[in-house]
Amino acid sequence: MTKPAPAQEFFANRGDGIAAWRKIADHLEAEIAGGLLAPGGQLPTEAVLATRFTVNRHTVRRALAELADKGLVRTAQGRGTFVEAARLAYPIGTRTRFSQNMAQEGREPGGVVLDAAEIEADARIAGLLAIPPGSLVLRLHTARLADGVPIAIGHSHFPLPRFAGFEAAYRRFGAVTPSFAAYGVDDYKRRETRVSARFASPEEATGLDIAPGRPVMVVDSINVDLDGVPIQATRGVFAADRAEIVLQS
Repeated sequence: MTKPAPAQEFFANRGDGIAAWRKIADHLEAEIAGGLLAPGGQLPTEAVLATRFTVNRHTVRRALAELADKGLVRTAQGRGTFVEAARLAYPIGTRTRFSQNMAQEGREPGGVVLDAAEIEADARIAGLLAIPPGSLVLRLHTARLADGVPIAIGHSHFPLPRFAGFEAAYRRFGAVTPSFAAYGVDDYKRRETRVSARFASPEEATGLDIAPGRPVMVVDSINVDLDGVPIQATRGVFAADRAEIVLQS
């Protein structure tokens, strides 16, 4: 790999009309491309970078924001700024399993419940779950992680009373498949998957630790038990910089 030029070479001519934050962003991008800043690695703090480049922290912050806008780094609240890891493959087929997909990529899977509530199914959710509108369902808002990094956030709906208390099982196992097994559903299939793309909302950007307005993939899916009865309707929002959807036949 080619080692980027020392930082001072970028600042030898302060009057060249190129903003300092742009020079810093270009320099750090070159270090990422050259492998000096490894995927998943943590960048120095803003204070350290400000000293290194002899600028104020606001200038450094603007440079890091530019890298985040490009999807090259992410900022984890209270932990610092990290180089984005290589994009992982996420296969979708008749038996899609998040934990299995992560394991195949050599990543440690994780799942966190962000919110849970029993609600009345609107017409869309009722249609997906083949239940009457107004029926009670459990709505889980979750984040799915790979090596502690959020890959997807979303809402899943489960019919009640069949899956009453499913939230506790998910909190215990951190995954859907073992939680279903606790309810006697030892296997299930993906009946339908729809994939679309758009830009992240501010709330989604926060949940995914990405810059606002970054592209995301929206995956709507329905899982059914082996009798063909719908058991889960999910809308997952994936960070497009971190995953690619692989459709399997």
